[in-house]
Amino acid sequence: MTYDLYIGDRTFSSWSLRGWLMFEKFNIPYRTHMAGLYSGTLKQDLAELAPARYVPAMRTPDGIAVGDTLAMAETLAERHPDAGLWPTDPAARALARWLVAEMHSGFMTLRSECPMQLLHQYDGFAVSDAVQADLTRLQEIWALARSRHGADGPWLFGEYSLADVFYAPVAARITGYALPVDETSAAYVTTHLQDTAFRQWRVEGLKVSYDPVPYALDLPTRDWPQSLT
Repeated sequence: MTYDLYIGDRTFSSWSLRGWLMFEKFNIPYRTHMAGLYSGTLKQDLAELAPARYVPAMRTPDGIAVGDTLAMAETLAERHPDAGLWPTDPAARALARWLVAEMHSGFMTLRSECPMQLLHQYDGFAVSDAVQADLTRLQEIWALARSRHGADGPWLFGEYSLADVFYAPVAARITGYALPVDETSAAYVTTHLQDTAFRQWRVEGLKVSYDPVPYALDLPTRDWPQSLT
């Protein structure tokens, strides 16, 4: 039984990255459909998934449309309880849900001032006080998850979970703008950068060129790194 997954441009659509990782990382069968996030066709491309207005969105094998990554995550976890989307330990699972919900509703300054782009790393990006506050909070909650539940692996809760899905675009933002983080957080970002699925997503995105380039800054750039450590 195969899902239909609707996504936007891989290089820039952070929420689409989350939606895709939910399927790719947990071996849930899916077909990908590209929606025109920057070409102006988004509304018609999502028409059959009403009331969806944004990517990602999905249609279940039995025809139910689901939009918004948080709703998609819970729907997939409910339908695939053995796929390991959430940690099995109740305390870890509760904290993972908390971190996912905080990402879904928070870190607005980081998200607005540092939109995800997977083309290159900017050199000389000025970190505002508000972005620094978001980075400080990220480092706190990542360290908490790792210290309590992450001893058995490189991810926030040891094994890969939905928490890592939701923070993958944050790792991309930290990388793309060379944002300052501590050693532990840099190692976690590197884990994302070296993940096969993440790298596959970026490679596919680089096959598309843009003129003008969305979110471009008037700053020098350097090659996208494979590690922050």
